Parts: sequence; structure tokens; C-alpha cells
Amino acid sequence: MPCHNQQLNSINSGQEYPMKQVRFANNNNNSSSSSSTNSEPAVLTAPDPTGTPPQPASQDNLGPQLKLLPLNDQIRELQTIIRDKTTSRGDFVFCADRLIRLVVEEGLNQLPYSECTVTTPTGYKYEGVKFERGNCGVSIMRSGEAMEQGLRDCCRSIRIGKILIQSDEETQKAKVYYAKFPPDVYRRKVLLMYPILSTGNTVIEAVRVLIEHGVQPRHIILLSLFSTPHGAKSIIQEFPDITILTTEVHPVAPTHFGQRYFGTD
Repeated sequence: MPCHNQQLNSINSGQEYPMKQVRFANNNNNSSSSSSTNSEPAVLTAPDPTGTPPQPASQDNLGPQLKLLPLNDQIRELQTIIRDKTTSRGDFVFCADRLIRLVVEEGLNQLPYSECTVTTPTGYKYEGVKFERGNCGVSIMRSGEAMEQGLRDCCRSIRIGKILIQSDEETQKAKVYYAKFPPDVYRRKVLLMYPILSTGNTVIEAVRVLIEHGVQPRHIILLSLFSTPHGAKSIIQEFPDITILTTEVHPVAPTHFGQRYFGTD
């Protein structure tokens, strides 16, 4: 399993591993006829106050650190149900859990791996791969906790840390109130979980805390369901080596996610 509670010594030694590639956020300037054959959704900028429709953001602005899940009708339907204000809480949680699982699976696909050979029950030698051990998850409370079960469903013995960050009532700046990580977090690849990236301020503060504990930004994979262009850009500008994995970049993020998921709306 990729997430057993063991150290990833190779990370500490600076060794690099190949990364599985998913669809990059980019600027598609093709005509409408060519775009109809391309299932990749546009990455949108913030809406213009004059009413002009949002335009795709360029890859130069967002960079290759931002990765989107390959879009299909299943993912699009899940996004639609989560955004629909008439969706019941039961359906909301069910669809959110499905989308979380897809993001977690692709997040695991970004972890380092090595070649291996196994023997099948018929005696056949199979050339495959195995994930390097020594990864962990970190959820940003409270909405990030919604993604913990999806990670545990894929990695039964993974260690999961927590960070509680809230806005200061006086300054409105993100402030850390609680942080607890595995003791050797600095040796691990970190799957940082936060479903909605709006301004990016909370994630930026969480990454700073991880860096204070010895984690390098290039060893952090941010798992998110929805992101705004501003949120993704802010994080990437602050930490150019971080990897962000999400299903959609849109100027309007479903900020009601945490309240709907936990039934506090």
C-alpha cells in the first residue's frame, strides 16, 4: 500500500521520482468547432463587473502546478449536484463523497513509485509498480475533515494530521489555532486536504505551518474539489513548487460545502 505508516527515506535524501501526469490547466484558443471535440473545461478568471463572460485563464498565470482531473459526464454531474441549492443533504454528502474519492485516487497517483516484479498464482512473473511508503494526510479543519474518510478508504493505515485555521476577528487574517502532525512529517509526502479554495489564504497559512515543521513545498500535494482562479493563483505565487489537484477552476466556488456536508447550514 502506498500509505503505510513508514518513513520515506528517499525523500529526505533528495531523490526525485517520476510523477503521473493528469490534465493541465491551460488556455485553449481554438475555435468553437475544435473545442467541441475537446472535453477539457476552460479554467475561468473572475467575472467582469460589466457583464462580460469569464475568459479562460492562461497557463502562464496558473502554471503546471495546477492539475485538473480529466473531465467526464460523471464528474460534471457530481459538480452540478453539489452546486444545486435544491439538493438534499443526503444526496449532497453522497455525491461529495464520490467526488472526494476520485480526487483522492488521483492524488495517490501523484505519489512516487518504483518498478517491481511479482509472481502470480499460476507462476507467471508480472512486471508492475509499487508505491514508495512514507506518506501522510493533513486535513484543514473543519471542511477538510470531510475528505479524511475517502483517504482512509484507499489507505487504511495512513497517518492523518490536522490544522485548525480561522480568521482573526480583528485583523481578518488567517490564524493557526491548532496543529498536530506525525512526528516525522518532514520525511513524508503530504496530501493536504481542503475541498474549497476561495481566496487561498487558509491554505497558504497551512503550508507555512508545514514548512515550519520541515516539510518542503514540493512534497505537498493539495487535494481540492473546487477552486477559484484567484485562490489557485495566490497559492502558486506564494509556493511555486506545490502541486494543486482539483476538479474545477471557476470564479464562483461552492463555499457552502462545509455547512452542507456537516449539516450546520
